[in-house]
Amino acid sequence: MKRRTFLKLGCASSSLALLPTNIFANSTKNSILKNAQVNTAAHWGVLQLSVKNGKLVDSKPYYKNKRYNDLQYYTQDLIYKNRIKYPYVRKSFLKNPNDNKPELRGKDEWVRVSWEDALKLVSKQLLKTRKTHGANGIFAGSYGWKSPGNIHNSRTLLHRFMNLTGGFVGSLGDYSTGASQVIMPHVVGSIEVYEQQTNYELILENTKLLVIWGANPIDTLKIAWTVSDEQGLDYMQKIKDSNIKVICIDPYASTTVKFFDKAQHIRPRPNTDTAIMLAMMTYLYENNLYDKEFIENYTVGFEKFLPYLLGKNDGIKKDITWASKISGVDEQTLIELTKSLKNNLSLIMSGWGMQRAHHGEQPHWAMVTLCAMLGHIGKAGGGFGLSYHYSNGGVATTNTPVVGGVNANLVGKWSNDEFLGIMGAKFDSNGHLIQGDEDESIKNTGQSWLAKTSDAAIPVARIADMLLNPNKTIEHNGKKITYSDIDFIYWVGGNPFVHHQDLKALRKAWQKPSTIVMNEIYWTPSAKMADIVLPVTSLYERDDISMSGDYSNYSIVPMKAAVNKYEESKDDIEIFYELLKYYAFYFSTQNNKDENYAATLAKKLQNAYLDNAKNSFELVEKYYSQALARTSLELPNFQAFWQENKALEFEATQDSFEFVRFADFIDDPILNPLGTPSGLIEIYSTTIEKMNYDDCKAHPMWFEPIEYLANTSNPSSFHLLSPHPSHRLHSQLCHTSLKDTYTIKGHEPCLMNPEDAKELNIKDGDLIELSNERGSVIAGAKLDEGVLNKVVVLAEGAWYDPDENGNCKYGCPNVLTLDLPTSKLANGNISHTALVNVKKYTGKKVKITAFTPPKGAK
Repeated sequence: MKRRTFLKLGCASSSLALLPTNIFANSTKNSILKNAQVNTAAHWGVLQLSVKNGKLVDSKPYYKNKRYNDLQYYTQDLIYKNRIKYPYVRKSFLKNPNDNKPELRGKDEWVRVSWEDALKLVSKQLLKTRKTHGANGIFAGSYGWKSPGNIHNSRTLLHRFMNLTGGFVGSLGDYSTGASQVIMPHVVGSIEVYEQQTNYELILENTKLLVIWGANPIDTLKIAWTVSDEQGLDYMQKIKDSNIKVICIDPYASTTVKFFDKAQHIRPRPNTDTAIMLAMMTYLYENNLYDKEFIENYTVGFEKFLPYLLGKNDGIKKDITWASKISGVDEQTLIELTKSLKNNLSLIMSGWGMQRAHHGEQPHWAMVTLCAMLGHIGKAGGGFGLSYHYSNGGVATTNTPVVGGVNANLVGKWSNDEFLGIMGAKFDSNGHLIQGDEDESIKNTGQSWLAKTSDAAIPVARIADMLLNPNKTIEHNGKKITYSDIDFIYWVGGNPFVHHQDLKALRKAWQKPSTIVMNEIYWTPSAKMADIVLPVTSLYERDDISMSGDYSNYSIVPMKAAVNKYEESKDDIEIFYELLKYYAFYFSTQNNKDENYAATLAKKLQNAYLDNAKNSFELVEKYYSQALARTSLELPNFQAFWQENKALEFEATQDSFEFVRFADFIDDPILNPLGTPSGLIEIYSTTIEKMNYDDCKAHPMWFEPIEYLANTSNPSSFHLLSPHPSHRLHSQLCHTSLKDTYTIKGHEPCLMNPEDAKELNIKDGDLIELSNERGSVIAGAKLDEGVLNKVVVLAEGAWYDPDENGNCKYGCPNVLTLDLPTSKLANGNISHTALVNVKKYTGKKVKITAFTPPKGAK
């Protein structure tokens, strides 16, 4: 097989003799000790690892005085469980890449191949797609919570490779905040969801009422996009111990609700938050309780919004009675909530779940409008915040020099020579890539792949729609986007066959491209759906660097390799570096160039990819040293920092302890305007009005969701919520032994109200089946009185374990969710808008295979 494949790929070894060798070989082995204590970092914090005889035996938190975080103790499983050991190719694909039976993705047997053969195959397929479809035929948007390291950021490394070889179709936004990050710039001039928040010390000092609305920070503050500084949970404890009154608004008793055990818990029907907020606004207005001065000085469009609120243009007054019927929350509770928010300096900490719903643009727009009427925005400890539950927003920022990292763009001195010129890449006299909209001559000839990439990017959650409907045009935030006809997918650092909605539809869409390649650590559900799988190192097998605290910049953390690379796995940066060698050869062959040309091109591409560094470790040193050069602080040089292997911690500045979101704007809205067209908070947006969308108007509104409890006549319908899990980071850690602490009979737990369970003859610990027209899922029943009646809670992130019909045997909720956009404005996902039927599972015992390597894999 090796010989036949080798010959079929059409490359004799002598033809590659002149090409660059692998400079990454044994790049970390010399620095790894067989017996050592190694400090490193992950999304869930800084870790202390114990290595004995070259094997990781223990994982503990680096900081001993922080709240317990169960995610920090399972690093061994992340190194040794469910790993992809070697490069693999799907059997039908290997037999004939041109007739590869895509319907067998996820079912076919796998064949082990050499790294050389795998990289040749990827190169040839990528070049074939570029020749037949151009850059618009390649989707490399990828998506996922990749490594927190600054060097080994797999998604960035993929994009850098694709930019260097001719471009790709990318993606816009993210699944977490797809609706809010589009609507908020229209309302307050910034995305808000990833902005620093009013400092926690000011909350402890000034806030009288804290409303945690649709957020679960006790679970979500276990993690961060980079490395958690682990301070947010400490502040949650301080709030609990303070005199601040806490109200939690959530359809179920989350970990946070149970943590704040003395808090009032209000349980609305899912997807009805906007209706509640509108009713509260009506109450404030009709009882003359709203802050007229704030509305007049800091907002625009209130007078245009008011007729809708009072029902003068549709005959429906958005009052307390109206909202109570929709939300299921009694009228007196809503009135008392409104009065409490007005009469006390109040802060609303909002989560993102409410905007991952049909018409998800509306809740946070309504929340800003409500807070404007209350008049607490810009006060120390008042207003609203959309990022307290994420990455420790609200923790004071330090004066640390920021450590940079690899980016997707090419840098360095270049010329418009024939090598890169014939690929479509052009450079100015300073060696910078020329963007298509900056060079009309290139743009007009269609040679600027950068322009194509920008034009073809899709809202991230619309990938299945794009694959199923090539050349379809959609509306997006005032523009039109035409889907590309995707022939090649390259995915790294993510798990789409867990996080995307309506997975059976995605399975169908996944049959469309001719080639799907994945760089992956584990045999995830997504890896099993690829054609070519390349084994990647875990972050514990490579050297890197990061900073802890997305907002605080609390420390600079060395991420030192603890163990040798697992079996034949390689770093992503190494894979793309080597791939460039084979790509250069085949590219040269296609263009009738000789071996010397191919060798020169390969060297040039590889040097560009590494910014002329010798290897990836040199980049670690480079970015640390650059940060060191930008600060007047006395810090150790790189060699001392790396040898010491400890986090460099920094003190927060006094200014950051006094930071109040929107304070400068409130102090002087003329000198410190917001980034909106008016410079003010836009309750009414003329920009959105001009878009003339039927599903997102010029002011916050109540739109009935396509599926929710108040508009169904089916007595067996339950509203499915799929929040962030308590014991994972999305799908990360799902395959570790941590799952043994929470699964029920080997399945994901599903929370439901005991009264609902009794009616269905379901007992705690029974297996249940959740189903709708999209599919079915088997889960374990966990009865909880804190769950609202007719609501079930099945956390997202469970590994998809499809049966022969595509239904999930293990408990992945995204078999059941709708793959529809929030609206034409943002095209976010609506994972929290879904109705399901629930019954006791009485079928035959199922075999869980989600964590088993596929047929043919060793």
